[in-house]
Amino acid sequence: MAVSITVVGSFVMDFIFETPKRPVKGETVIGRSFHMATGGKGANQAMQAALLGAKAWMVGRVGADMFGDMQLESLSKAGVDVSYVIRDQNNGTGVASIVLDMEGDNSIVMVPRANMACQTDDVERARNCVENSDMILLQLEIPMKVNRYAIKLAKQLDKKIILDPAPACAVEDYFYENVEIMTPNETEAAILSGVDVKDVESARKAARVMHERGARTVVVTLGDKGTLLSEGERATYFPPCRIKAVDSTAAGDAFAGALAVFLGECYPILDAVKLAGAAGALCATKLGAQPSLPSRREFDDFLHQVTPPEPVGV
Repeated sequence: MAVSITVVGSFVMDFIFETPKRPVKGETVIGRSFHMATGGKGANQAMQAALLGAKAWMVGRVGADMFGDMQLESLSKAGVDVSYVIRDQNNGTGVASIVLDMEGDNSIVMVPRANMACQTDDVERARNCVENSDMILLQLEIPMKVNRYAIKLAKQLDKKIILDPAPACAVEDYFYENVEIMTPNETEAAILSGVDVKDVESARKAARVMHERGARTVVVTLGDKGTLLSEGERATYFPPCRIKAVDSTAAGDAFAGALAVFLGECYPILDAVKLAGAAGALCATKLGAQPSLPSRREFDDFLHQVTPPEPVGV
């Protein structure tokens, strides 16, 4: 039986500008190409879960506009249930400008729009799918009060929660104390902990700060430097898969969605993190957010070609 996952989160229409380099203050750079793609951390994670075979529900808001149409069509085609997505009549669908350089690194400006109009009632309306889920996925691109309510409801229904604390900002201890797993990248881990995260050792220090605030399990994704799993006293480092990165835009979302699927399929956490890292790496080999998310078949084929390195204790 397929794992069931509810994602409460955001929808964003991405406008992607490929450039030789990202501009600095006051600089104009002539770009190489332009693309549009459906995205948003919540929508991306729901799609990744569905593409890997999970029953996935999405809870959130899009505008009553063409971008909202595109978002719902994209998710539905991937197998995500969008019955609980609200078409907001007063706010447009979220949008983002993504500047992507030759190394596959990006800089993003996101305007939330309808995402910040989400209400606690939107989550309560979806109580049935939360109750029927094995896992709940959350991010920080919707109002904090809505995420807080989603955590409260999930705890009432005895559901496991994965929080991707992105975009990073100060969060109450309540969030640390009531989610099973937090999955910040190095930038987010630095903002949350006050530790300058540059490598595995500094990621370990940042995770310790989050544990002190109540976090049980912290997974710090370090891009092309791999992943650190911290479970309090035990920490494990996962070396990266060797790939040619094209666009890292949705790699973290691929990781979070895949992690939820593999944990829901009862993989031990070490195996689940290793496989999620491979999903994130595969995602980074393609351009765009949702267009780059791998299906289960694509993922299995990738594993036959690229063997993820074994984790080591640190």
